Amino acid sequence: MERFLLTICITLFSVSTFAQEDTISETTTYYFIRHAEKDRSNPSEKDASLTIEGHQRAQNWSLIFQHIPFDAVYSTNFNRTIETGQPTASNNRLEIITYNVSDGYDEAFKKATTGKTVLVVGHSNTIPDFVNAVIGHEKYNDIEDTNNGNLYIVTISNGITSDLVLTIN
Repeated sequence: MERFLLTICITLFSVSTFAQEDTISETTTYYFIRHAEKDRSNPSEKDASLTIEGHQRAQNWSLIFQHIPFDAVYSTNFNRTIETGQPTASNNRLEIITYNVSDGYDEAFKKATTGKTVLVVGHSNTIPDFVNAVIGHEKYNDIEDTNNGNLYIVTISNGITSDLVLTIN
């Protein structure tokens, strides 16, 4: 009888532990923004920096994000995107990680960011594509060239993906 009770206890403990492990999930949250206003004084400049207004917007993003503990800040390798993400990265004591737009939401990115809170800075035509890849369907179109205030938030938890977009001007 003691052996039977011991077996039942071990079985219940094992099932209970398995159930607890099964219900614990990692939540991944992505914040996507387009770079702030870039200097357009030299139209042939492909790697333009931010304008004064752009630097102010970058600072404003860091204030908006001040209570979000980011684990990583990703940016394309352009002055305007790095300058946009830098205040937020600095506030979180993080180095900016550059990413290649063509890699996007690949397996390496998924693995590196699963269970984390991540800011991704990109461009008017790359951020919507990146968000669409994460949510798994075409929902968002390119951002208007005059719009530097969209904030896309995507959360993945328990295999369920939710998304929203806010415009912050």
